[in-house]
Amino acid sequence: MEISPFLFPNQEDYPSPNFFSFFQDFDFPATTDTSVAAAAAPIAAEPLPKKRRVDDFDFDLEQVVEQGSLKSVEDILNKFLGFDKEEDKTELKLDWSSQEQFTNQSAFNFSNQQSGLIMNEINEKVKPMAGTNNKRSRQNSAEFISTSEEEYQPQQQRRLWVKDRSKAWWEQCNSPDFPEEEFKKAFRMSRATFDMICEELESVVTKKDTMLRQAIPVRQRVAVCIWRLATGEPLREVSKRFGLGISTCHKLVLEVCTAIKGVLMPKFVQWPNDDYKMNEIKHEFQMLSGMPNVGGSIYTTHVPIIAPKVSVAAYFNKRHTERNQKTSYSVTVQGVVDPKGVFTDVCIGWPGSMSDDKVLEKSALYQRANRGQLKDTWVVGNSGYPLMDWVLAPYTRQNLTWTQHAFNEKVGEIQKVAKEAFMRMKARWSCLRKRTEVKLQDLPVVLGACCVLHNICEMRGEQLNPELRFDLFDDEMVPENIVRSMNAVQTRDQIAHQLLHQNHAGTNFL
Repeated sequence: MEISPFLFPNQEDYPSPNFFSFFQDFDFPATTDTSVAAAAAPIAAEPLPKKRRVDDFDFDLEQVVEQGSLKSVEDILNKFLGFDKEEDKTELKLDWSSQEQFTNQSAFNFSNQQSGLIMNEINEKVKPMAGTNNKRSRQNSAEFISTSEEEYQPQQQRRLWVKDRSKAWWEQCNSPDFPEEEFKKAFRMSRATFDMICEELESVVTKKDTMLRQAIPVRQRVAVCIWRLATGEPLREVSKRFGLGISTCHKLVLEVCTAIKGVLMPKFVQWPNDDYKMNEIKHEFQMLSGMPNVGGSIYTTHVPIIAPKVSVAAYFNKRHTERNQKTSYSVTVQGVVDPKGVFTDVCIGWPGSMSDDKVLEKSALYQRANRGQLKDTWVVGNSGYPLMDWVLAPYTRQNLTWTQHAFNEKVGEIQKVAKEAFMRMKARWSCLRKRTEVKLQDLPVVLGACCVLHNICEMRGEQLNPELRFDLFDDEMVPENIVRSMNAVQTRDQIAHQLLHQNHAGTNFL
């Protein structure tokens, strides 16, 4: 900090006891000039004059120089500002060597306006020092005596402290030399499929770098989400694998799942509205079972969850609790698949206490059928679904005929397609088999992302590792009103007789 070369006021300008007491603690240098001491005695004896204005800064410089007190004022200034070292004094030291410099009054001919600005600046900085017991005053005085280097030092760029975590595992997986089989084992898909997903989501998932840190790359963001869905490991394990914070991993999973649901679901989960696709599906189902006009196989599975804080009874799964002897809570996932096991319609998130027919009534598929969009198309379900004009369900009464047994056998073959599709989805994405840490309101987004990723893997021919296969079992609760259309009863009997007479009915039930 630099100070302009102005003169410090002497005792003659402020002949008051307060002025002397303010400087009495300083050690005034001894002087042989008796004129100074002689001049000080009359001042103390005289009565106090009227207080002068601050900007009356017009004392005689030549008189100060002649009295030899200028050196004393310099020492007072140094002690007052707290500079003891020689290098600190040099910043404020005036050029006292030349006598001609002080005799030339034009060099120090300040105007009243300039003197007033200088004294105001001094008063603002010196005034806080008067209160010795004030903490703020001490802080301001410390700021006043700061050096020029501290005041004019350029502001450094802020740095954010980030915990150093190892990213070795992810860097190894992201390397082109990483084995394809190991990559598929970790992410349940090939590297080519993973790259395709990253390209599709890049415009939505990409974040910009900030002044505090660099953004996480798109590939790492997508990898965090897919690995979490594939393994079902807790977030602390995800954090260790990818070298990110636990909260960051949780946020990335939700962000990528939301992007998958918003960007990829409209592309990869579509109901076949055009006649060409629907006729192709009907033809494949007929080749499989002999049943005509079958447009899809419907199935409902349950995903376990932690007991929610609200509506606990609604999510309580009585059937799973009785079978496993363990209190279970779940949400439902209803899906319609084509002959290849690809989802064409999904309904996610209804409480686990609801039966399959109740979930069907809440779905968009049910509303679509009521509008007549499923005309001449059958959706085949198990015994948990009612028989309707567009839903074909098996016979549930006892003492069935040979024709009825044969029909139920063909229904079971179509149902196997949907059940196998759900088994592969849960096998690929193990998070669906564990009680997830995701909040209930965010769970439909995660489950929808799993359905989309399942379709991508099925469409691209990604084979499931045989070690991941398991037996999927979901309780089938027969609805109270099993028959809801008499026309459907007659149509079902006709289909059963056609299967028997066309030699499509097997004898596995015998």
